[in-house]
Amino acid sequence: MLIGNNCVVSINYTLKNDSGSVMDESPEGQPLVYLHGAAGIIPGLETELTGKAIGSEFKVSITPEEAYGEHQPHLVQQVERNQFPADIDLTVGMQFQAQTEGGPMPVIITELSDETVTVDGNHPLAGLNLHFEGSIADVRDATEEEISHGHPHGPGGHDH
Repeated sequence: MLIGNNCVVSINYTLKNDSGSVMDESPEGQPLVYLHGAAGIIPGLETELTGKAIGSEFKVSITPEEAYGEHQPHLVQQVERNQFPADIDLTVGMQFQAQTEGGPMPVIITELSDETVTVDGNHPLAGLNLHFEGSIADVRDATEEEISHGHPHGPGGHDH
């Protein structure tokens, strides 16, 4: 079976940055499982995997445009520390949902001072070239329920 829309795909992968440092990888024996065509992985990787079969290997470099987009400076903002509840111990790396005019947006704290908190609404991998290497562990047809829910169920997927 070849990978195409509405297939549940399991991949083993390693993700590196431009300098070759490992940024992420699937744990041994625990492949990433996603529903192909349902925006479960970045577009550039999904395009690369289309048409591949179980056992196929891949090695691909994905530009920011086909991954998490370019880094957008306007999504980095300094907020007065008194805008946060006093009983919360803020730390660099803390993630939370900020309420914006466009609705909730995930942000991460990147800097702290006595007066301000710098938050970044960019994805942590925005602006980076991503280098994937791996193999296809499994491919199967998605069930109607998986297709209607937009994600895989069962082992390695999502259980309700």
